[in-house]
Amino acid sequence: MIAEPEKPTRDRILDAANKLFYKEGIRAVSVDSVAEKAGITKKTLYYHFKSKDDLITGYLESRDHPNLIAFASWFDECEGSLADKTAEIFLRVAESARHPKWRGCGFIRTAAELASMPGHPAVVVGAGHKKKFESWLAEKYEDAGLRHPGQTARSIVLLMEGAFSTMLIHRDPDYALAAGETAKSLIALKMADNDAPTE
Repeated sequence: MIAEPEKPTRDRILDAANKLFYKEGIRAVSVDSVAEKAGITKKTLYYHFKSKDDLITGYLESRDHPNLIAFASWFDECEGSLADKTAEIFLRVAESARHPKWRGCGFIRTAAELASMPGHPAVVVGAGHKKKFESWLAEKYEDAGLRHPGQTARSIVLLMEGAFSTMLIHRDPDYALAAGETAKSLIALKMADNDAPTE
């Protein structure tokens, strides 16, 4: 049996940071803890990340693309209408939230911990991630011919962020399902509006 090649050191650090920061929060986890989890020295960690702030930023950057890919996959795998596809994202988020290791949206939690530092690079990364999701939705709605696709995407994002926040407070995934039903109704109305004759 051929052993798998060892991951690059930077990836091992980010894997460790993801596990610890997501589980315990960025304030509660020390650089020493991340280094220990990654099986390296603190000096080696600082070779790859110049500060804890840099590591926190790298942590969120590492979550950006995989999360966006997941949303796109859930949307594309649903064979229903545009309304069904939109609701499917909420359904899958609810399923994820039922996992015992779910601790909420890492981007929202990090932004909350850094609320007094709005210019922090990690906050900028988190805001960028949320904007990418909104822009992607707007493109999907524009491709489908919806009127005001950007405004519609923003409404869906508000429902999604509300679902994430409320689930974090109540630990109840049914809030995501409720938000998904609202999103489905909204998109169905928008689609019906598209089909209505114009004067």
